[in-house]
Amino acid sequence: MIKEIPIALEILQSGGIILYPTDTVYGIGCSAFDERAIARIAEIKKRSATKSYIILVSSAAEIKNLVRDFDEKCIANIPNDKPTTIIYPHGQNLPKSVLAEDGSVAIRIVKHPFCTALIKLLKAPLLSTSANLSGEPSPATFTDIKAAILNGVDYVVNLPAAQDRVAQPSRLMKIKADGTFETIRA
Repeated sequence: MIKEIPIALEILQSGGIILYPTDTVYGIGCSAFDERAIARIAEIKKRSATKSYIILVSSAAEIKNLVRDFDEKCIANIPNDKPTTIIYPHGQNLPKSVLAEDGSVAIRIVKHPFCTALIKLLKAPLLSTSANLSGEPSPATFTDIKAAILNGVDYVVNLPAAQDRVAQPSRLMKIKADGTFETIRA
């Protein structure tokens, strides 16, 4: 893992796109601030430009810059038995292409050691989307990833231990106007 981090970091810093393991399914990602790379990801996946993405951060403190009126206490009671992505109502300081049409943003505090280290060194959140063509199922394993995705990215992170594990997408929860949560995907 250690040798993969500087390679992936260099690719991201130069505006590239990587395919990498996360704490859920394999993802395609770039710096969340790189609009050109974000547009390329949409092309690779054959995805509508109006569809929003997930942002990966390494800590709750990083969310403050990305969400208006973020209160860390609001996420304190969310179960941490599995990776959970939270949709916050008011994203900020991110390209418009990252936000949903209503201005919301989906963010997950990632627990995968590779992702956490990469985000810290990049000093920016990662934009992430599952490594599948739009409308197709998320790949459960590395071998489920189609050639069009593998050939479209600039670098495939080589972590053999991650390639064999069967993964599932994260739990998806949304903060409602009254501050309570709605589970969208369990």
